[in-house]
Amino acid sequence: MAGNASEYIQHHLQNLTYGLHPEYGLKFAENAAEAKAMGFWAIHVDTIGWSVVLGGLFLFLFRKAAKSMTQGVPGGLQNFVEIMVEFVDKSVKETFHGRSQLIAPLSLTIFCWVFLMNLMDLVPVDWLPALFGAMGVHYMKVVPTTDVNATMGMSISVFLMIIFYSIKIKGVSGFTKELTLQPFNNKLMIPFNLLLEGVGLLAKPVSLGLRLFGNLYAGELIFILIALLPFWIQWALSVPWAIFHILIITLQAFIFMMLTIVYLSMAHEDH
Repeated sequence: MAGNASEYIQHHLQNLTYGLHPEYGLKFAENAAEAKAMGFWAIHVDTIGWSVVLGGLFLFLFRKAAKSMTQGVPGGLQNFVEIMVEFVDKSVKETFHGRSQLIAPLSLTIFCWVFLMNLMDLVPVDWLPALFGAMGVHYMKVVPTTDVNATMGMSISVFLMIIFYSIKIKGVSGFTKELTLQPFNNKLMIPFNLLLEGVGLLAKPVSLGLRLFGNLYAGELIFILIALLPFWIQWALSVPWAIFHILIITLQAFIFMMLTIVYLSMAHEDH
C-alpha cells in the first residue's frame, strides 16, 4: 500500500516533460529519471500548455466584455470585469507613486492570470490526468503555479522590469549609487553596501516566485493525499479544504500582484 501510495503521489507530481535525452534523443519522458536526464533545457509541456490556455481564456473573456459593454443594465460578465478593473485600479493608485501607463494593465493581467492558474487546483486531482491518460498521455499536471519554472519565470520577468525602470528613471549612475551608497553614504562602505543591496535586490524575484510556488504546491499535495483516503473520508475533508483553499488561491494572486506594484513603484522612486 505504501508503495502504491508513493507511486500515486510521484505520478501526480510529475510534469509532462519533453526534451533531449542523452541516450534516446528527443522524446517525452516516461518517468522522473528520464525527465531528470534531459537536464535544464527540458520543456514542461503541461505547464506551458495550461498557462497559454488560461492566458487565452483571460484575454477572450475580457475582450468579449469590452466589445459587448453597454450603458444600460450590465450583464454578469461585464459586472465581473468592471469589478476587477476597479479593484486593480484602486490598488495601483494607492500603491504606485510613479507615472506609467503599463502598471495598471500589467497588474490586472498578473492578478487574473495567476488566479486562473491557481484555480485549476480546485479541479479534482484525478479527473484531467485520467482523461489525458485515456488518450495516451501518461503525465499531466494542470496547475501551472505548482511548477517552480512557471512561478520563477514570472518573477524573473518582473525582476527585469525592475532593473529596466530603475535605470530608465534614475540612470545608470543613479542606479549604481543606489546599490553602492546605501544605507551608508561612505565610499569605504561600498563593498558592504553592494553586498547588502545586491542580496536585497536578488531576494525580490526569489521570494516572489517561491512564495507562490510553495503555497500552491503544498495545497496540491494535500489534495493528492486526501485522494488516497477512502471515498467517504475524501468528501469529508476535500470540501472544507477546497473552500479554505479558495482564500489561498485568491490571496496568492493578490500578493503576487501587490508585490509587483510595490517593487515597480520602488524602481520609479528617484532619490
